[in-house]
Amino acid sequence: MIFDRVPGGRWRLLAILPVAAGVVALLWWRGPEWNLVGDAFDAVAWRWVVAAIGLNLGSVIVRALAWSTVIRQAVEAPAPRFPLVFSAFSVGLFANAVLPGRIGELARVAVLARRAPSRRDAWPTLVGTVVAHRTFDIFPVVGLIAWVLLTAKIPHWAITSLAAIVAVGFGLLTFAVASARSHRRSRLDELGPIRALVTRIRFGLGIMHRPVAAAVAIFFQSLGWLFQLFAVAAAMRAFGIHEVLPAAGLVLLLMNVATIFPLWPGNVGLLQVAVATPLVQYGVAYARGFAFGIGLQAIEASVGIGVGLIFLAREGISYAFLKDMPAQERAGEAAAASREGAAPASGASTTRSTRSARRAGGTPTR
Repeated sequence: MIFDRVPGGRWRLLAILPVAAGVVALLWWRGPEWNLVGDAFDAVAWRWVVAAIGLNLGSVIVRALAWSTVIRQAVEAPAPRFPLVFSAFSVGLFANAVLPGRIGELARVAVLARRAPSRRDAWPTLVGTVVAHRTFDIFPVVGLIAWVLLTAKIPHWAITSLAAIVAVGFGLLTFAVASARSHRRSRLDELGPIRALVTRIRFGLGIMHRPVAAAVAIFFQSLGWLFQLFAVAAAMRAFGIHEVLPAAGLVLLLMNVATIFPLWPGNVGLLQVAVATPLVQYGVAYARGFAFGIGLQAIEASVGIGVGLIFLAREGISYAFLKDMPAQERAGEAAAASREGAAPASGASTTRSTRSARRAGGTPTR
């Protein structure tokens, strides 16, 4: 069989089938009247679609600026320049859009690590910067939740999820602040390999101890969320949904709740249900809300996939390589570690040979 020729192919198929069945069941249970969904697309105002795409692109740029700010506080000079950081961030967006899980977070680290002087040392520090960068989301998220609770018609089922997200976010923030360590005040040559690895990850959180730089990163990250809010509002206009801005805030919150754990690419189907259901209480027909959810996800994906493909080509990375990038990077790190381990061993052998030759009164061998 064809799956026997692919390593783990049969198991991957067995894992995908229940997920696919769940999506089909969800769409059958909560799906709209598909002919009405098609009618909603016939009336799309494309100028608002273009505006939403532009706003999403703006969000990508400022969020990449936030990550660049985090990186500059975590690595020794010279830090990666913004074009390279933006390239890596875009590749990560592409991976998150087309692959399940949060592979994009590892992909953006891998792109930067490939350009680092020491790939093995860069990996853990850059992973720490991703954690810090994502942790800063808690500030705009808390502000958005408070605003939506005061102004929008939030469904009761969403309140528990939002409370859990806030609790986890503040827990992660507390952990990040407590774990952060500056690379300017630390030495690694006296540490064992495990402690050195953990310390490098803590270097990635170094911005947590630099209030000014942290404020700059939070500003850029919050600006990215603001761009996304207006992008959602523009997409609503494109589908003839003329509701107040708090309704767009509610949609932005719920679509992020629906995609926080992407079990399949984009959680397609689940996201549309999460968007369409609360809009019903605003008088929006379920089919129109579902169509809007499809369009909104397509708008976001068009930015992530479009920009990501450009930078995939720029970095010389194929889609197949991207899927296997974490495994390939681990293999590369292992090879680098073995080479570094072999050099001291060779040096020790030469030293022993020299000492033996001196004791014999001869010339040391090389």
